[in-house]
Amino acid sequence: MNLQNPKKFKLLIDQAHEVALNVLRPISRKYDKAEHAYPKELDMLSSLVDGMNDGGDGMNAGAAVNKRGDTDTGNKNGVNMSTALSIIEMCYGDTGLLLSMPRQGLGNSAIAAVANDEQLERLKGTWAAMAITEPNCGSDSAAIRTTATKDGDEYILNGEKIFVTSGERADSVVVWATLDKNLGRAAIKSFVVEKGTPGMTVERLEHKLGIKASDTAAISFVDCRVPAANLLGNAEIDVAKGFAGVMETFDNTRPLVAAMAVGCAKASLERIKEIFKDELDEQYSTPILQSSNIAAQIYRMEADWEAARLLMLKAAWMADNKKPNSREASIAKAKAGRVGNEITLKCVELAAAVGYNEDELLEKWARDSKILDIFEGTQQIQQLIVARRELGKSSSELK
Repeated sequence: MNLQNPKKFKLLIDQAHEVALNVLRPISRKYDKAEHAYPKELDMLSSLVDGMNDGGDGMNAGAAVNKRGDTDTGNKNGVNMSTALSIIEMCYGDTGLLLSMPRQGLGNSAIAAVANDEQLERLKGTWAAMAITEPNCGSDSAAIRTTATKDGDEYILNGEKIFVTSGERADSVVVWATLDKNLGRAAIKSFVVEKGTPGMTVERLEHKLGIKASDTAAISFVDCRVPAANLLGNAEIDVAKGFAGVMETFDNTRPLVAAMAVGCAKASLERIKEIFKDELDEQYSTPILQSSNIAAQIYRMEADWEAARLLMLKAAWMADNKKPNSREASIAKAKAGRVGNEITLKCVELAAAVGYNEDELLEKWARDSKILDIFEGTQQIQQLIVARRELGKSSSELK
């Protein structure tokens, strides 16, 4: 693994960086204050991203662990890597606006990770949100209570989902539901429910601490009929494989959430270094014990940030090269989520009044960063997953 950014992605990274500075940053505060208002400025930008994706490796939230790359044993840097690197730059601009990008929803990753070839072609170009969390089911995805009952050529969905990112704006929602509550994890499948389907209702939009540009919805399903063809992947319940099919989605999305945290923290770090530039040694030649307290704290944050970045790149690289990356994806998400939040909060603290008022974006980045340590599996859940992988324990053996 080469620790440098692949040269073939330089143009993509540079373009994403320019978009962050010239498109996202200027409207960042506007949509932080206008919660739930759709950022119209993203329409043209999303069309450009679509064109880049059609032309090759771009920023594609639909990258999938089991459907990318070829079968050779060489080193490949593909769509996972390009997506992660571009996400870093976009979140350097604004995390909430990145999450509001059309056709880049987390549901797209679910489709790409689990869908068969026919479904991939049929659902190409859709903007899909992902609905997993329920009022009584958060980090334990296996406790899902939304049901899907087979009725001829359709499934009938009943239940409620909360904290659905882009739940109101997206073209469709990927809903996790169980075919049989008695069979536990193995019976959980994901269904694509198109916007406007009778029985699916957006009940409310949540008011949040951060990422306010992104709409977060609560959605109810009451006798909602979905074509059987919209069940992603295999409809058969495989007790032996269990939850593995739908969980492939997380192996795909967790490195991307880690990239979001890395990008948001990068923005804070760069700004705090500008504020205290006279305190810092650009050559890093001064021993940390001989540096000022502020400089020492900034150096430590830089080291933690670099560690998170490299762990994220490793997880994305493994996905591109078809290597099992569940452990590494959780390590990257845990490290980046925690470090990203710590860095943005520390930067607010060090900048004092400058960091706390709305003349700067430091306080906004601190608010935005918190969700990146929570969604796609909390810090505690990631550590539990890593422990299971290290100890060779199943979820029933180590809770």
